[in-house]
Amino acid sequence: MKIPDGYFKGKKITVMGLGLLGRGVGDIKFLAEAGADLIVTDLKSEDVLSPSLKQLQNLRTSKPINFVLGEHRLEDFRNRDFILKAAGVPLDSVYITEAKKCWIPIKMSASWFAELAEGVKIVGVTGTRGKSTTTVLIYEILKKAGRQVFLGGNIRGVSTLAFLNEAKPGDIAVLELDSWQLQGFGEAEFSPQVAVFTTFLDDHLNYYKGDRDMYFEDKANIFKYQKKGDVLVVSEMVTEDARFRIHDSRMKIAKKEEVPKDWKIQIPGEHNLSNIACAFEAVKVLGVPLATIKEAVEEFKGVEGRLQDLGIFDGVRIYNDNNATTPDATVAALKALNKNIILICGGSDKGLDMTALVTEIPKHCKAIVLLSGSGSLSLLTTHYSLPTKVEMKEVANLGQALDASLRLAAKGDIIIFSPAFASFGLFKNEYDRNDQFLELVEKLKNR
Repeated sequence: MKIPDGYFKGKKITVMGLGLLGRGVGDIKFLAEAGADLIVTDLKSEDVLSPSLKQLQNLRTSKPINFVLGEHRLEDFRNRDFILKAAGVPLDSVYITEAKKCWIPIKMSASWFAELAEGVKIVGVTGTRGKSTTTVLIYEILKKAGRQVFLGGNIRGVSTLAFLNEAKPGDIAVLELDSWQLQGFGEAEFSPQVAVFTTFLDDHLNYYKGDRDMYFEDKANIFKYQKKGDVLVVSEMVTEDARFRIHDSRMKIAKKEEVPKDWKIQIPGEHNLSNIACAFEAVKVLGVPLATIKEAVEEFKGVEGRLQDLGIFDGVRIYNDNNATTPDATVAALKALNKNIILICGGSDKGLDMTALVTEIPKHCKAIVLLSGSGSLSLLTTHYSLPTKVEMKEVANLGQALDASLRLAAKGDIIIFSPAFASFGLFKNEYDRNDQFLELVEKLKNR
């Protein structure tokens, strides 16, 4: 769509967080090409950020980009027109506090797009678990229906802000929104016209200093500023939460039993049936015919890193569930696959309750392989006790984990990589962890 002429031209913008996931690169390219005067600052060093920096070489810009790497400086958060904040900036950031003292607007990529994209319908999806699958399924259904639709938010390598170059009135943007990205919607006092809330479980409590209500408040920005005629779709899992009840007038409950039982669904698990129900309810609001929904749902094979079926190797089926970064997510995967499972898990502890995971492991797993990390250490040394009847092996890296799992597996067994913890330590981020596992499994084909 056409934003106001010169809206970004000459604007002094500090981009806080270049990162390695591509979203920051896309935002910077868009702003630079629109004529903004940019300072890009990141706590990571130039060496660490080199893959992102290479993508910003040879940009045609009216002004050179000023990079401040390995540190943030207070001076870069004064005398600016905007701060574009990346997801995950600490709540108590002195730099954001300084910008607010100077009355500088704080923006984030997805919410800034939503503010400026006049006439574009925004479908926002959040939830502790299920938001990725639900978001992508909504997108696929709308594509199947012939709508002009964009997929953004928490999508690897995608700048949502840059959709302003293409989106036009009447288009739809489907955005996966985590609690951090929803901080931007709170700053803008704007909520999507169609909001979907899949689940609310404990996560990121280390970031929120153990305050579950603070975590919810960020999530709640997805519906907090909705207007008359807007819609909030919630799963049955969250309907008992009193904090949703004040929105009864526009709330639609996504019920699993309303998904026709004769549909040939490819993605396993009760949790995925709930995700399908949420997507089903959202696209009905958008006027998609039932036949089109059915066709898209039956074709949908899931999302990379979420119970992703990688095939059978020597009689053993392997799943990539890399994005299961909480015990609850891994429990859902175990229940979906049920029996004869060799579970690869472990990583960096988030301080979440692991009781349910430890309870479910002996019901579904014949063995577990633990990656090194503080999460694995918690499983082994805290009050949680792993069942002795489940064979257990500790390893130093992901390659050893897959090798050990293959040795433990017999024909007909399942290997699932479902970490239950964060990726810090052995990996650059969860996407690096995902890529490493996929590469290891790909090599199995050539053995």
